[in-house]
Amino acid sequence: MDIEYKSVVENYRERIGRLALFDPLYSLSKKKTMDKSNKEVDYFGLGMLSLLFFFENMLMRNKKTGVKELAEFLHVNTVEFINLDEQGFEKVARTIIEIFRPASGKRSSKSFFNYETKSIDNVQYSILKAGRADLQSNVQYYVLDEQGLELIFATKEYFNEFQLSINQLVLRKQLEKGEFAGALRQINEMSLDVKNLQDRIIKIKHEVNRNIISNETYDRYKNIIEDINNRLTHENEEFDELRQFVHETKEKVAAEKTRDEDKKAYTLILRIDKELGQVHYDHSMLLKESIVLKTSALEAAQECLYYAGIDSFNFNNEITARVFSSPLPLHSIRTIINPFLYFERKKSWSPLTVFSPQRIENIGRSDKAENFMEVDEKYKDDNDFIMLSKQFFKFGEIIFEALGEDKKITLENLIMYIQDKKKDVLYMRSFYDLWMILHQKSPIILEDNDESEEDLLSKFYSVFKDKCRILSIEERKGIIKANNRFEIKNMIFRMEDE
Repeated sequence: MDIEYKSVVENYRERIGRLALFDPLYSLSKKKTMDKSNKEVDYFGLGMLSLLFFFENMLMRNKKTGVKELAEFLHVNTVEFINLDEQGFEKVARTIIEIFRPASGKRSSKSFFNYETKSIDNVQYSILKAGRADLQSNVQYYVLDEQGLELIFATKEYFNEFQLSINQLVLRKQLEKGEFAGALRQINEMSLDVKNLQDRIIKIKHEVNRNIISNETYDRYKNIIEDINNRLTHENEEFDELRQFVHETKEKVAAEKTRDEDKKAYTLILRIDKELGQVHYDHSMLLKESIVLKTSALEAAQECLYYAGIDSFNFNNEITARVFSSPLPLHSIRTIINPFLYFERKKSWSPLTVFSPQRIENIGRSDKAENFMEVDEKYKDDNDFIMLSKQFFKFGEIIFEALGEDKKITLENLIMYIQDKKKDVLYMRSFYDLWMILHQKSPIILEDNDESEEDLLSKFYSVFKDKCRILSIEERKGIIKANNRFEIKNMIFRMEDE
């Protein structure tokens, strides 16, 4: 069989580019730095830990990953082996970040002879890239660049474990760049990943039914199933975001399809939408199977383990023979048989029952006014009422500050503004109550709410009274998760003159 020599060296540049990704790790391994115990610092291993740190935060959608966060992570994981203080770990973290992302901001490069083109060639790569920055504290955060993700791919065990999550990240990058043909191939790989996950869940289900013979084995399989379920849950959330992103991209391409290239792109995005929907459906079925496995299969296995113990227990040998073969004191016999006795049970009626709260109903009909409840006059001097009114006034000032020169702002943008300025506001229940009240009263004509009306919103209205005539609050698409405690429907706040 003849070898086609051209096909052997095909894509030679791309292969060298992948090998070049390891150069930063080897550069770290050449550093000779000692800790306080005069032991050499394992920069190569710390570099790999740093990659895993940035990747895990990328999966968890945590974008605040800078030098201090990396130093804390390295300190917690290596404090038993590397004798450095906090400043020492910060210096190590800064060195690693400078290797992965040069201080000049330019991409790293590697020159080589390209045997495919028969000429000197060059590849550029970037492991980390600058993310968001906190301008107030002058802190720069970093995230993995595309080549950083590829470097993570090379770690086989981690790659297999998070294959689908990685493919989701790569798919999003391809869609953002408009590489629709590559996105289709990526979706096909994701389909294979889902099938592999399905085979794994079926295998674990059979192992659960066969192998659980002790509490230790049960706990081990329980942890495995919980890990799978948590990962599938995160992946399902990412699928929802991908479907939404594809839908928005489809609408954008449909509005601009004037050239042949645009029509071809629209055809590809339609295929992407269809095939991604199928993969998402298969994955959601996997999530349901994992939930069933977590509940039904594990509970059945635990019951089997319990009844196996009951069946293997021989009352005559374990209890009867023990009591009668060797005479025991009476109190010892009571101790042995006590676990097998019922608690004393007795049904009785207490005369005190007549003093229990009684259910009293009004048989007659009563007219009910169908309107919103209003605050009673006697509560308007209450401390809680005054405090809530002041809080609404404070929220009004924050909204006005966030508006700037604009006349409208979405609740989503407002929450992002508050997260950077006054994060404690997002943990106050009254902030979300205010938006629900405003939505109920919208549109609000400020001239009809004069200062003589001492209600909850009078101080809030005073913030906007000189700026506009009408406040309008309308719902928008999407649910906003402000933090772990509160979620709210997105809205838009408008100041209108007529």
